[in-house]
Amino acid sequence: MQRNHGSTGIRHRLPDRLFHWFMAAAVVTLGASAFLPILGLRFDWVPLHWIAGVALTLAIAFHVWRVLAVHGIREMVPDSDDLREVAHGLRNSGHEGLRPAKYDALQKAYHAIAALTVLVLTATGLLMLAKIDTTFWRRDPSILSDQSWGVVYVLHGAASMLLLFLFIVHVYFALIPEHREYLRSMISGAGPENARGTRR
Repeated sequence: MQRNHGSTGIRHRLPDRLFHWFMAAAVVTLGASAFLPILGLRFDWVPLHWIAGVALTLAIAFHVWRVLAVHGIREMVPDSDDLREVAHGLRNSGHEGLRPAKYDALQKAYHAIAALTVLVLTATGLLMLAKIDTTFWRRDPSILSDQSWGVVYVLHGAASMLLLFLFIVHVYFALIPEHREYLRSMISGAGPENARGTRR
């Protein structure tokens, strides 16, 4: 069944679209520089990886500022209507009586999981910068014990695999016909103002 999303307007502003595509490029670069050497493609991947990681960290800081100073966090925080939406979905019934919302319950859940995954990757990646030499700092792996480094590497690796899965899911849902309007809105800005509405 198709959703009736209501009116069409500016769904994503230009700075938010630029952040989205910059983050996508950074994630692809990080994934390629991390996994291609494991698959046997040899190249000097470390500089590319840490530079993309620092760029992603700066982009996330910009995004957090946009959320707190421009958008507010309310539109991404689950509320009682999101729980009711999930319950309606489990019963395969309509969504009558639910307040219109820019993001539906599943979009909010995906965002929360992706945000937590990226934050774990970023935090552990920033710690791992202490283990490499760059033009800006000298390596100092003594900041953590061997056991603590083991935890950092496990968390970083597990979050990397989860982010790869989430990236594939995100691309899949962006390309299916009933979600093309969301993809177009991330390119042009124009799209459905509400993701949650009544079904027809």
